[in-house]
This record gives sequence, structure tokens and C-alpha cells, in this order.
Amino acid sequence: MNTILFTQQVEAMSDRLTNLYQGINTSSSLPLTLLPSALKELGIASERLELAAKMLYQQNQQLSLANRAVEAERQRHQALLEFFPDACLLTDAAGTIQEANQAAAKLLNRQHSLLLGQSLTAFVSPETRQQFETMLQMLQQRPWKQKWEIRLQSERGGAFNVSVLVEVSSQEANQPLTLRWLLRHPTDYSQSADSKTELDYPVQHYHKGETIPLDHQAIWQVCSGLVKLTTYSQSGQEVLIGLAGPKAPFSPSLTALPLYEATALADTQLWRIPLTDYATSPALKERLLPQISQRLKQTELLLAVYGQTQVADRLESLLRLLKQEIGQPVADGTRLSVRLTHEDLATACCTTRVTITRLFSKLQQQKKLSLDCKHHLILKGWDSK
Repeated sequence: MNTILFTQQVEAMSDRLTNLYQGINTSSSLPLTLLPSALKELGIASERLELAAKMLYQQNQQLSLANRAVEAERQRHQALLEFFPDACLLTDAAGTIQEANQAAAKLLNRQHSLLLGQSLTAFVSPETRQQFETMLQMLQQRPWKQKWEIRLQSERGGAFNVSVLVEVSSQEANQPLTLRWLLRHPTDYSQSADSKTELDYPVQHYHKGETIPLDHQAIWQVCSGLVKLTTYSQSGQEVLIGLAGPKAPFSPSLTALPLYEATALADTQLWRIPLTDYATSPALKERLLPQISQRLKQTELLLAVYGQTQVADRLESLLRLLKQEIGQPVADGTRLSVRLTHEDLATACCTTRVTITRLFSKLQQQKKLSLDCKHHLILKGWDSK
């Protein structure tokens, strides 16, 4: 009940009783023997109503103070959540999001106001969604802190892995189960200070095969993965002009080519650096200029590859370049860290996939090239010439 309205009604009743007293004193329509008893009962009722109104008002004041205390506590709790750089969530047992911080909204690529009430399962990639739902059910039988690895799916279609720390929040008997979540991209804390702390830009994720949107007002820098940079000849043939690995920058503003395309050759994470920030920040220039210089050197090496007359010579020159750029030493040679298809290599060598396949067979017969169990190339006995 509205306390103010109730109090006003009690006061109005008291006024009516006063008027009744006055009317009775001047009226003789009621038996005189009933008047004292009626007046006494009405007086008692009036006093009780006034007392009830005072108690209700006091209780309302106490509830108002309690509500303000709860709201202050909620704000302190939310401020603490926002203090954490990790994505923090609170869900029910089914995974419906009840609370989230801004880091979670950024990770899930959803406005904070639209995140509440959504199911966390909806953000899990379709191929792992059933497994995730099974793990949710297992939490009810094993309600202790657990670490998982799950794969999330962004709205634009890119998928990425996150490490998860989840625990069941302790509840009183007969209270609904709640889950506390801490979501963290594995690369966010495996990167050194050179990569993470120097760039205060969100990491953006692209799945293998995705075309990366280019912006004349920004520079991309690769955090992890590999990006293929291509252009097109007048005949429409795709021409490789660069491979951007970790720390390498690329942007339309760094080339004079009218047609310029970037494609992720592996699951890739990138920083988007506004061109205005680069123009005004000596620290960014100091960071990116050596990498831009390295990209120019790589372009010169690719020009040397294209200058070879024979396709076989172009392929061998390209493999030496790849060994230098993305090679990892292994027991039986140098393993290329990114799996490249024959089509990718054919594009780089300005030839056909059939020709590359034939040359590969020859190199394998010569024991100069092999494939590991994940179909990554292993180069054996290649120098850098």
C-alpha cells in the first residue's frame, strides 16, 4: 500500500470522527444509552488506525534505507566488476546472463544493455555448443571451480577460443543455482609487454579464410596468425604482394596499389590503430617503422621471386622466403607454421595449381620437402641463398 495515501485516508477518517462527535452532541436521533459506547469504539478504532499508519510509515522509511543500501552495494559490486580487465559474467544454471561487465560486452561483441537475459550458449560456436551444454549440466553434479576451453562465435561469423574459469556460487537451501564466469582470450595474457601493454586497442579476431576489411584511416598490426596481401593484374590474376606475420603492419595507406586485399591464412588476431594516433604518437612510430621497413624488404624479395624465369626456380625462391618468414625449426628440418595450399603457392608463383602439385611431387622425391601429420610443409636442407 502507498504509505502517504494510507496516512491521508487515516487523517480524513479522524476528521470525519471529529465531525461525528460534534454532530452527536447536537442530535437526539440516537438513543442516549448507545452514544457513549459508540463513541468509545470509534475512538479506539481511530487510535489504532493512527498507530498503524505511524508503524507503516516507519517500515516504509526502513525499507527505503535498505533499498538505498542495496543499490549502493550493487553499484560497488558493478564498479568492482568493471575494474577487472577480464570478461566477468553471472548466469543462472542454464547459462542465462544476469550480470556482466563492459569487458564481457566487448568480448561478446554485444551492447551491455542487450547482453542481459541472453543465453551464453548462443555465443558458443555451433560445432561445440552441445559439448558446452553437457559441461553446464555436469556443473550441477560437480559444483566446484573448473577451467574450460570453449570456442565462441562472433556476430560477423569469426570464431575464436577463450579460456574459462567457472564456479558455482554458494547458495542457501532452496535458492536457485548461479554461476560465476571469468572469460579470457588465451593470447591476451600470453603476450609480452611489448605486444599487449604498449597498444591500448582491442584485439580483433578473424577466422582462417576471412577477408579483412581495409580502412584508409587505420593501420592493422598482426598480433598473431598470418595475413596474405594480394592485388590483381590487368588480366584479373591474383598477385601476392606480401605476407604479414606477427607484429607486421598493413594498410591501404601504406601502398600505392589501387586494388589491395587482405585475407587471413590462419586464425588471426589484429590491432586496429587509427591513422591519426599513428601520426601524433612518437611511440607508435617507433614501434611500427621497423616493421614497415621489414615489409618493404619482404616485398623486394617477392619481386626477386617473380623475376625468376622458370616456375621451379620461383617456387624454390618462395619456399626459402617462407622458411625465413614463418619457419619453425623441428627435428627433421624447418616447419612452416601456417598450412598453405597448392592454390596459395600457385598464386604466389604466378602459375597454376596443377604445376605446383607436379613440382611438389618432384621435391618430395628429392627428399627436400615433406608434410607433417597436420599437412604443414617441412623443408629439408634448404639454405636462404
